[in-house]
Amino acid sequence: MALLRFLLLSGCLGLLSWQVQAASFPERPLTMIIGYAAGGSTDLQGRVLATVLEEQLGQKVTVSNIPGAGGAASAAMLASSIEQGYVFQFGGSSVVSIAPLLSPASYGPDSFTYVAGLSLEQPAFVTGSKHGLQDWPGLLAYLRATPGQIYVSQAAEDRLIIRALAKREGLELRTVPTSGGAGMAPLVLSGDAVFAYSGGTHTGYTESGEMRVLASLADTRLLGYPDAPTLRELGYDLGLHTMRIVMVPANTPAEQVEILADALAVAAKDPRFIEVTEQRIRQPVVFMRGDEIKPMLLRQMNEYRTLIDDIGLQ
Repeated sequence: MALLRFLLLSGCLGLLSWQVQAASFPERPLTMIIGYAAGGSTDLQGRVLATVLEEQLGQKVTVSNIPGAGGAASAAMLASSIEQGYVFQFGGSSVVSIAPLLSPASYGPDSFTYVAGLSLEQPAFVTGSKHGLQDWPGLLAYLRATPGQIYVSQAAEDRLIIRALAKREGLELRTVPTSGGAGMAPLVLSGDAVFAYSGGTHTGYTESGEMRVLASLADTRLLGYPDAPTLRELGYDLGLHTMRIVMVPANTPAEQVEILADALAVAAKDPRFIEVTEQRIRQPVVFMRGDEIKPMLLRQMNEYRTLIDDIGLQ
């Protein structure tokens, strides 16, 4: 009987400890990792999100920009972090679904727990006003007439798409990688680059006419740019279906993940987050719980593997 009482007491104490941990998290400040340089659309959106989360969680949320390899450098750091739910990454889902397929990575889909998805990315090919290009056919004609032009890349996913397009169209391009939209914009605005990939930074320049959206890389036409056709409408069986997600190291306790997910669900309805997302960077707010994200990423990985095999990158 004494042993039984001890086991029951231990179980109760364990349950109490779990409840106390869940109720007290977070007990100290948190860090939001963004895998791009400050000034781009992910950084802009993430900083507003951090402000809203501070109010929901009752702790300061510090934004840490760790650019490199299109978000893959920061993802590798997150995967090995022992900070669990106190450190999380905000950024595009392609850092998991595409990046590890194109270059060696120390992480994979199982390296993280996915907390939530917050918005659908609106990837685009854009050009600056210096070259006077108005549409995709005009760009192709210019590139064929003047081979060796500069294309500005931000991450593994757009390099995959542009290599597939270049192979199909017989284009000779010089690809210049950057660490995010803040690095892309000056090259396009100056005319040094003819066109570029943009995940959202272009929205700050299109109304003035300094940039023009040539094509949508999403499955549908872009929010705010309904006149720009999708790649599929242009005759290419290509596209990127990516979300901006929050993820934590795989060993993060489930109760911490749940608290973060609940706070993010509230943040997705906050007028400040909606304004920066839908009005400023023009991405539709779409909230998705974490358990839906991993199956989506695995499906996309299979699609991208097929594309890689087709264009002979591996």
